[in-house]
Amino acid sequence: MRNIKNINQEWFFHKGVTEIAAGLSESGESVSLPHTWNAKDGQDGGNDYFRGTCCYAKKMMRSELPAGEKCFLEINGANSSAKLYVNGTCLAEHDGGYSTWRTDITEVLQEENTICIFVDNAANETVYPQTADFTFYGGLYRDVNLIGLAAAHFELEENGGPGLHVTPVMEGADAKVSVKAFVKNKGAEDVVVYRIFDREGNEIAAQESCGEFVIRQAHLWDGVKDPYLYTAQAALYRGEEELDCVSARFGCRSFYVDPQKGFFLNGRSYPLRGVSRHQDRWEIGNALLPEHHKEDMDLICEVGANTIRLAHYQHDQYFYDLCDERGMVVWAEIPYISRHMADANENTHQQMKELITQCYNHPSICMWGLSNEITMDGAKDPDLIQNHRVLNDLVHSMDATRPTTIACISMCGMEEEYVHIPDLVSYNHYFGWYGGSLEEYGPWFDKFHEKYPNTPIGISEYGCEALNWHNSKPESGDYSEEYQAVYHESLIRQLFSREYIWATHVWNMFDFGADARAEGGENGQNHKGLITIDRKYKKDAFYAYKAWLSDEPFVHLCGKRYVDRVEDVTKITVYSNLPEVELFANGVSVGKKTAKDHFFYFEVANSGETRLEAVAGEHRDEGVIRKVDTMNPDYILREQGAVLNWFDIVEIEGRFSLNDKLGEIMKTFRGKLWFAGLFMTLAKKMSQNTPQSKDKDKKKKKKKAKNPEMNSGVMNMIGGFTVLRFTGMLGMRNVTFTKEELLKMNAQLNRIRKPAKK
Repeated sequence: MRNIKNINQEWFFHKGVTEIAAGLSESGESVSLPHTWNAKDGQDGGNDYFRGTCCYAKKMMRSELPAGEKCFLEINGANSSAKLYVNGTCLAEHDGGYSTWRTDITEVLQEENTICIFVDNAANETVYPQTADFTFYGGLYRDVNLIGLAAAHFELEENGGPGLHVTPVMEGADAKVSVKAFVKNKGAEDVVVYRIFDREGNEIAAQESCGEFVIRQAHLWDGVKDPYLYTAQAALYRGEEELDCVSARFGCRSFYVDPQKGFFLNGRSYPLRGVSRHQDRWEIGNALLPEHHKEDMDLICEVGANTIRLAHYQHDQYFYDLCDERGMVVWAEIPYISRHMADANENTHQQMKELITQCYNHPSICMWGLSNEITMDGAKDPDLIQNHRVLNDLVHSMDATRPTTIACISMCGMEEEYVHIPDLVSYNHYFGWYGGSLEEYGPWFDKFHEKYPNTPIGISEYGCEALNWHNSKPESGDYSEEYQAVYHESLIRQLFSREYIWATHVWNMFDFGADARAEGGENGQNHKGLITIDRKYKKDAFYAYKAWLSDEPFVHLCGKRYVDRVEDVTKITVYSNLPEVELFANGVSVGKKTAKDHFFYFEVANSGETRLEAVAGEHRDEGVIRKVDTMNPDYILREQGAVLNWFDIVEIEGRFSLNDKLGEIMKTFRGKLWFAGLFMTLAKKMSQNTPQSKDKDKKKKKKKAKNPEMNSGVMNMIGGFTVLRFTGMLGMRNVTFTKEELLKMNAQLNRIRKPAKK
């Protein structure tokens, strides 16, 4: 029988140790897994978190190992490359930080055993991801187990899979279920017995040697309303002795995407409305415990989502299990992101094989993502296009039941060849935040749908950042909670009304670590989440979605953190999924409102201190506003630790400065010349900061960076940024400017006249 022993406890951690040596398993920093060495420095800004090699070591006696003829070590997440040594012998290397891998350690075991795992998250050109807007936390951040089992057993090493593939296909009301087990060292007399169990654990079918079943009148896995799960089991017998046994839950469902009417589940229209999820947390990084995953799922269910895009890598198997149990429709993807690296094509293939092999049985997964924003430097690269074709074919060869998709960066033209490689396509758009205006979303999707009516189109990312800043006249770039609310109100109206959009995924459910970011006054994070990174505060926009998506009756008074207000009459917004809301100010009714879009707006006189109460049916929510003469400075964005703040910049009447938008500057001839110089400087900095590459001899060499492609889409996006904001955001591409460089830029801009106002 299979025996699994978790060995998360009592490891010695050695930061910066790169070579095997005596004594590693006897001293060092004592840690338990899951563990990351970037839990704090990966979230505090500066893009200076430690990226290198560290060692985890422990000693185990043979008597402590699980019983069995064979012993395997299972690592469920080592970011991003790892080497395994047992008793001084290197037994395995693995590239890719988000998947499971296993190694047979039987032959080198002794009475006393030393296990050393070297984990490396340093930059290189052969392993994804290397360029992305999130922190690449290093560490052994998921479970590590020992598995003892018979010499004849179900496959453990092939792409880290479970050794069992379950394929249910609906034929009318019945489900045809194919169960395939993969056996290692199977003897001539060994047999595999396949069984099917219902949700209550009752055996409903069994067969020897053949795993082909028909479940009559199958109970459907039917999304969030009824995510019913069966279990398939394969047991390996030698005579009466059971040598090994594996099982997997599965769901009986059918689905398809109609380019005109969107997503269909079990034959009915099922609009996908949901969120994207990054896995990390405040001062925990990605070293999560089961309770963290469960809390995330509870919050996603509370907002009413029925789909999750699990970005930008393979997530923990426990979270996929939760998705199965809660009925989420999942987009699963590999970290092929931002910048195509020709030396890493093989790594994308391997990570895709691992993702599909390990996650194949999850009924929640309905599409495989090939890449995300990979054309950041342009979409014309023939190698990039060819690699997507290879990946697309690979997925179809491994799984004929699910479509492929990609997440395209906003400025990638809809006519690009690469856009039309997968079965489905989605775009990451940030109109109204990264350039453009809020009103562009609907027309853009209508244009795509008109031009390519037979191509299913979705939106894989959209959002804007919000912290504890506030404004009664919110605008793009103020990072206020109010602008985020207005932004998402507009997007809900535009996106949810277009049934041809096959899925909408908010970016993001939670704020997440992005150590290169210096935005919004709290460096080291992307703050587009509907909930803060510590999961303690639900921003107002969270409730805008809850009003549309959740059946749980509620009312939410917006702006509770925005108490001090200068205007004599202030706008109060209330969200509810109930038909009518009444607002009271100091116990006096301001009025009743109905709203088909679930957004209720009131005008309230602002004098002294006013206690507000929103009432919808039996549900109530309260807050306070207070009249002040001048804006509370605590509500106004101030960048912490910024190289320069907007108020420190010299401005000259009638001349440009770093506080002006690039689009306005480039309307002038001298402004265009200045930007050309900035672009050349940017290209030079990017070339200098390109990650290292490992060639076949494992020697490091410098790779030449490609200059970013400044097409019309790029220019439209960045044109809405002030120069200061644009240069600050370049930290996401490992490009930084010193204070002296910025002051020199400002002096240059001060010499350029603004066009005369008409």
